[in-house]
Amino acid sequence: MMHMSLRWFGSKFDTVSLEKIKQIPGVEGVITTLYDIPAGQTWPLARIQALKAEIEASGLKVLGIESVNIHDSIKIGSPDREQYIANYIETLDNLGKEGITTVCYNFMPVFDWTRTDLFKKRHDGSTVLAYDQKIVDGIDPQTFFNQTTSSAKGFEMPGWEPERLAKVKELFDAYKEVSEEKLFDNLVYFLKAIQPTCEKWGIKMAIHPDDPAWPVFGLPRIITSKEKILKVMKAVDAPFNGLTFCAGSFGTNPKNDLPGIIRALPGRIHFAHIRNLHHFEPGVFEEAAHLSRDGSFDLYEIVKALHDIGFDGPARPDHGRMIWGEVAMPGYGLYDRALGASYILGLYEAIQKNDSRK
Repeated sequence: MMHMSLRWFGSKFDTVSLEKIKQIPGVEGVITTLYDIPAGQTWPLARIQALKAEIEASGLKVLGIESVNIHDSIKIGSPDREQYIANYIETLDNLGKEGITTVCYNFMPVFDWTRTDLFKKRHDGSTVLAYDQKIVDGIDPQTFFNQTTSSAKGFEMPGWEPERLAKVKELFDAYKEVSEEKLFDNLVYFLKAIQPTCEKWGIKMAIHPDDPAWPVFGLPRIITSKEKILKVMKAVDAPFNGLTFCAGSFGTNPKNDLPGIIRALPGRIHFAHIRNLHHFEPGVFEEAAHLSRDGSFDLYEIVKALHDIGFDGPARPDHGRMIWGEVAMPGYGLYDRALGASYILGLYEAIQKNDSRK
């Protein structure tokens, strides 16, 4: 059974209130985070309890965490990674004590998701996140970071922590010797280290694919295709080790068969991000409304594949357009994500009913 949610960054950071999320039909809860705690620091139990209490007081559930970010030392494999892994394990213990058992994370070096335009105007008058590889190829990482953050209209975006990315040059130097193979090995090392804690509490770790699904600024990427995610699943072949299926991230590469990726991973997809993109040419795309015909993806086939493998976890509409004059964090306004949740739930209901009639 799919459990519809919305991503929520907390009352101090999000323009969208829990009260408004509660009014979206079919949305059961939120995927949330402690947005102000830097990667590598332990999440205090009291902070987790307060966050959970605030959400439950609104009539919603905590359906998962996105993200407990991974410190760069763990990705690089530097000697101090043991302390950061110990901190991560303590955070998982505290989440487990509160019955929070779905954790989305990523293993992308330096940059999280990458876009070259945060407010590209579309044919319908909305604005969206967009990407053009030619722009990336013609700019240095520090300038790219400065331009991206300065164009975010004052919002601090997930995965773009200013205190970390203010040292972009140092980070690139630290990753200089990290190949794709070494990054993969460091991921496996991390997963094996946290495995006992995850299994103790029944925590499902759901790795998010790389976005876009190819190397950016020469940095390695290891979660870009069906073959690469299956390699991770095989390397740590245990139910806790799973995937956040993100249609938009895998779908940045038109060669990826999105329903095929889903059908290859029964029991290992713990979380789903469902959204749409419009491709113009290789390496050039913009985000779209969730409606299939507005972009390049068949949302019906994506939702059907999740239904057919018995997906039983949280899902959320992913990045939405900015519509109706809303001012919000790029990709995370209320209105278009509410439309997306309703559209996805409509598809899901139709698929369920058609299946039961058969």
